[in-house]
Amino acid sequence: MQAELIEKLGIKYPIIQGAMSWVADPSLVSAVSNAGGLGVLACGHADVETVRGLIAETKKLTDKPFGINVLLLSPHVDGVVKLVCEEKIRVVTTGAGSPGRYMEQFKAAGTVVIPVVASVALARRMQQEGADAVICEGMEAGGHIGKTTTMNLVPQVVDQVSIPVIAAGGIADGRGVAAVMALGASAAQLGTRFVVAYECNAHRNFKDFILKAKDIDTVVTGLITGHPVRVLRNKLTREYLKVEKSITSDEKPDLSLLEALGKGALKKAVVDGDKVSGSFMSGQSAGLVKKEQSCEEIIHELMDEYKIVVEKQAGLLGLLNK
Repeated sequence: MQAELIEKLGIKYPIIQGAMSWVADPSLVSAVSNAGGLGVLACGHADVETVRGLIAETKKLTDKPFGINVLLLSPHVDGVVKLVCEEKIRVVTTGAGSPGRYMEQFKAAGTVVIPVVASVALARRMQQEGADAVICEGMEAGGHIGKTTTMNLVPQVVDQVSIPVIAAGGIADGRGVAAVMALGASAAQLGTRFVVAYECNAHRNFKDFILKAKDIDTVVTGLITGHPVRVLRNKLTREYLKVEKSITSDEKPDLSLLEALGKGALKKAVVDGDKVSGSFMSGQSAGLVKKEQSCEEIIHELMDEYKIVVEKQAGLLGLLNK
């Protein structure tokens, strides 16, 4: 299954870079793909011409396969899907909905379709709709999250689908890669680790925030809205959680203040480096990220660590079989 996925994606290593909004730009994406992984562009709610420019810039920087994340709630989604097919983008990951209505277009263009899922039921539905693989994202991940941990979600999805499963959430080193492979995953997706890559254009404050993070420095906000988000703690998260706590459990609670606090907060973090009112989306793995490296160094280190774990386990298995 792993070999099948690697061949289908056209990559050397089973490492995929998460499509982080405002972070996953042509510089980072091309560097990951050039290093043998799969870089994935984040286009969010961008219009067609903006996405066209991102694709063109990425193609100038790499001749390797790369992907693009299509946000299915975007008002420009129809045009973006058409563009992606015209540009013959190798891989599409999708979020915020089902890509079923576009599956015929993607298949006709030879595009590999990989939806992000947070439950077994959704993974099974995506397989039925024609997905080539699924990204199972556990609640350890940064940004919008589900309710199940990677450790529990991945093996349950693996048991229920016959397509490759890519594990995401809480993975930052080769030990994490080996762990999800042992659970049945065919590849690993990382986000937080790549934020501190030299080729990543995220603000210096964002990178330093991650590099200094401890194990308990992320918090989940937005539970009351039904769309929880994992971020690094700062003044914004304290204020946000205080407001959340004050909102009563009415059938239709007033979420306007929360919406005001969150509006534009991600851009403030990634682009402006606003330590006070920026939303620094990061996974729990931030506590494992302690140095800046190039994307090539990151991927090679991940695979070297992975091999060490596998060799140790092979040695233990040999002892058990004596």
